[in-house]
Order: sequence, then structure tokens, then C-alpha cells
Amino acid sequence: MQNNTLPLIGVTLDMEPGRESAHSRYPHYALRRNYMDAVRRAGGIPVGLGHDAHHAPETMARLDGLLITGGAFDCDPSLYGAPPHPATSLKPDRTQAEWALLHAALDAGRPVLGICGGMQLVAIAFGGTLIQHIPDHLPAGIAHEQPNPRHEPGHDIEIVPGTRLAAITGCKRMSVNSAHHQAVDSPGRLVVSALARDGIVEAIENPELPFCLGVQWHPEFAIDPCDDAIFAAFVGAAALTP
Repeated sequence: MQNNTLPLIGVTLDMEPGRESAHSRYPHYALRRNYMDAVRRAGGIPVGLGHDAHHAPETMARLDGLLITGGAFDCDPSLYGAPPHPATSLKPDRTQAEWALLHAALDAGRPVLGICGGMQLVAIAFGGTLIQHIPDHLPAGIAHEQPNPRHEPGHDIEIVPGTRLAAITGCKRMSVNSAHHQAVDSPGRLVVSALARDGIVEAIENPELPFCLGVQWHPEFAIDPCDDAIFAAFVGAAALTP
């Protein structure tokens, strides 16, 4: 990042098909505004990223950090050597672009924050695997697709002491929202930094990198006071990008 400029944060976009009753009858990118607002509150400038896997290195060369957002779809299980579950829903173009952007960001030493499905993609990139449908894996678990609105908390999580997430938030426990039917099974080469009370992984990190963090909830809703601290740490790390 150049001196005296705000860090540019690449934010991955979702893709929706065109329908007469939708925003457009043609295919279009879409993203909830609160992702962008959270980056701005933290002192960054958000830049929406389309699904261009081919130019991922050139894209990340111009950015200071990468935010991989969530969405109503799943990571391709072929990335971690598993067959698809019947409940698995794919968006191949988006996953290919985010996969390329993630590796380009890591190669370039850029800070990475993965949210929900973005966290799961980060786990896969470091050799992790996923639970493809939590109700099958943990029938007696808590509701990870909460019935109440997403701007309200769904359950609490416990933050693992001594982790970077613990240092960032200064918290032992957080109230979070929950909107996922898949979860990290093995974190691969990453460290688990938060858990739900039923044992589902809620955050992962790579302590060997300047900033590489994934959270399973949606901190852009700022439900817990610690949520903004996560964005502040991410954008702060991006501000230090050479």
C-alpha cells in the first residue's frame, strides 16, 4: 500500500441468474451492503471482485487484502477429494474465481479474511476437509441455520485462548449469527480458534502468516462488539501491505 492512502480490500461478489421477478432479467453480481460497510468502518476501501479466475494474480497485485464472502452455495467437494452430498449446492464459476484469488493473495502475502463459506474455502486451501451436511453428521447439534433473522444472534461460541482471534477480540466468548449447513471437519494445517458448544469449528487461522483468518459466522452484521475488532485487525494488516 502506498503511504497515506487507505487500503484497498477486494471483496468477492455473488452471482445470481437473471429472472423477470429478480433485480435483473440478466445474470448479475450481488452482495449485501453490510460487507462493504464493515470494511469502510474499519478504514478500508472495498472493491467488488467479479468471477475472473484468469486474472487473479494481476488483481491481487493491485489490492491490499482479500475478503472472501459467504453465500447460499457450497465449496466444491472435489477440492478436498470427496463426492458431493445430496444437499450440496455448487456455483462453479464463483468457486473457481475465489480459489484463484485466494491462492494469488497467499502468494502475494496479502491478508485474507474468509467469512462463512469463505472460511471453508480457506480451510480447504490448507489441506482441510468439510462436513457437507451438519444435520447428518451431528443430529443432536445446535441450529447452525438459525430460525431467527440473521441480524440477531443464533448461539454463542468459545474462543480458544492463546490464538490470534483471542488477541484480536480480547474475548473468551462471543454471540454470533449462524447461517450454514456445512462446516470445517479437519482444519488441515490451520489452527482452530473458536468452537460452538456442540463442537462445530467456528474459526480457523494460520499463525505463521501476517493475517489469515476464517470465521464461520457473519461479523459484517456487527452483532457482537468483538465483530468490528475482526474487521479492524484485517484492514489494519492490509494497511501494512508493502
